[in-house]
Amino acid sequence: MINHRIELSTFTTLFSLRRNFLRASVVAVLLLLAGGAAAQKPTLTFVPQWLPQAQFAGYYVALDRGFYQEAGLSLQIRHPRADVSAMELLKKGEADIISSFLLDGIKERVFGEPLVNIGQLTQHSSLMIVTKKKRGITKLEDLNGKKLAIWSSGFDMLPKALLREKSIDVEFVPILNTINLFLVDGVDAMTVMFYNEYDQIINSGINKEELNTFFFNDYKGFDIPEDGLYCLKETYQNRKEDLQKFVEATLRGWEYARAHKDYTIDLVVAEMNKAHLPNNEVHQRWMLDKMLEQIKSGDKEVKKGRLLEEDYYRALNIIKRETEDARQMEFPSLNEFYKPLAK
Repeated sequence: MINHRIELSTFTTLFSLRRNFLRASVVAVLLLLAGGAAAQKPTLTFVPQWLPQAQFAGYYVALDRGFYQEAGLSLQIRHPRADVSAMELLKKGEADIISSFLLDGIKERVFGEPLVNIGQLTQHSSLMIVTKKKRGITKLEDLNGKKLAIWSSGFDMLPKALLREKSIDVEFVPILNTINLFLVDGVDAMTVMFYNEYDQIINSGINKEELNTFFFNDYKGFDIPEDGLYCLKETYQNRKEDLQKFVEATLRGWEYARAHKDYTIDLVVAEMNKAHLPNNEVHQRWMLDKMLEQIKSGDKEVKKGRLLEEDYYRALNIIKRETEDARQMEFPSLNEFYKPLAK
C-alpha cells in the first residue's frame, strides 16, 4: 500500500513537471516567433548629407518616438564622415536613402547616376550672401571685383549662376566649413546658410545692424529648394512600399518636432554629444526654427513633402547654363527624376 502511494505521488509529480515543461515550451515558441517577426522588419539605412545638427531633427524625432517602427521599419541613421559624402555612400550601396540638395541630386542624375527624388522636404533656398556694411557693398552689383568666400563642397553652383546672370565678376575664395576668414576681414563677403552660418556670425560679436544680406530666394528663378530625399532607381523599384513608409514617418517626425521644440532640441544636442561635436542649444534652436520655415510651402502651391514642377525646371535650367557641353548631354524629365511617395 505504501509503495502504491509512492508510485501515485511520483506519477503526479512527473505529470505536473511535464505540463509545466509544455507550457514553458509554448511560451518560448511564442516569444521566438515574436522575436522573429520583429527581426524580419525591413531594414533601411538613411544618411543625411552632413554631421548631426538640427537640420536633421525630424529624422531623430521619428526614430526616437518610434514612428519608423510603427510603420514596420527598422531604421538606422548613419552620418557621413567629413571625407566621405552621403552621395558616395549611396553609390557604394552603404545607404538606402540620403538627403541632398535638389541641384546636387539633378546634377548627379545628369552625369549618369541612376538617382531619383522620392520626397522634397524643404521648399525654399536658405542660401544667402552676407557682407559687413563697412565694406560698402549695399547692392549685389557692388560685389564686382570683390573677394567672395564660397564653399568648395558642392554649394557653389547657385551663387555662380546668379552672379553670372547679373554680369558680376568676383574673386571666389574656396572655404570648407568655417566663418573665420569672414570674421577677420580676409574676404569682402561670404555665402552662408540662413539657418546655420549666418547665426554663427551674429553670435560672434557682430550685430545684425552691421551686416548687409542678399537672399537668393529674393531673386527670380533662384529660390531653389534644398533638402530632398534620394535613393537609387533600383531601390525605388524593389522597395517602393518601404520607402513610402519612410517618407511618411519622416514627415510625421518633422510635425512632431514643430509641436515639441524643447524635446527636439534636447534630442539634437544628445545626438551631437554622441558624435563628440561642440554644440549650442541657442544656435540649434535657431536652426530648427529656420528649417521648419523652409519646410512650409509659403507662397508656393505645393503639398508637404512634394516637389513643385516649376522648381524642378528652374533647377534644371541653372544646371544647363552652368554645365559645359550641355547641348551634348541628356537631361531627365520630371517624371524620370521625381518619384513622389508623400501622400
